[in-house]
Amino acid sequence: MHDRNLADAKLWIVGINPGGRSEEVDAPFAYPGNRFWPALHAAGMTPYLVDARDGLSPADEQMLYGRGIGFTNIVNRYTARASELDNVELRDGGAALAAKAERYQPQALMVAGIGAYRIAFRRPRATRGPQPERIGGAAVWVVGNPSGLNAHETVDTLAASYREVWDSLR
Repeated sequence: MHDRNLADAKLWIVGINPGGRSEEVDAPFAYPGNRFWPALHAAGMTPYLVDARDGLSPADEQMLYGRGIGFTNIVNRYTARASELDNVELRDGGAALAAKAERYQPQALMVAGIGAYRIAFRRPRATRGPQPERIGGAAVWVVGNPSGLNAHETVDTLAASYREVWDSLR
């Protein structure tokens, strides 16, 4: 999954890296069981539930662009599980993400995954929620990973954290 709508986006949603379905259809969080899109909709960030299983439609792309939402990853290499990424790869990806943020100047980054964030940005004690440090001038929020492998998250808990980020931008 490649970067989407970063140049004009006020909010970048940052995944860890693309999974198989996302890579196949070139759309973020495309695996059918992923809770991302239902949570994004429940948070009020999209006016309808996006179905990315077969990729984003032109209407989906336009709606997200119009709402100032862009997508990127810490690491752009596909893996079946994020745990297949090593620390060097995550740190290199974090540095590349910081450089992109410096270049494009989004207002905020919403990073989906505390473990990857801690490694990529060398913040071993980071907790979920707003971070004291900025990345490339952008405010940073760490939210739960919406993957089905992250069993303790629900659509409702994810939506609550996404809504907090979205409300902070208004």
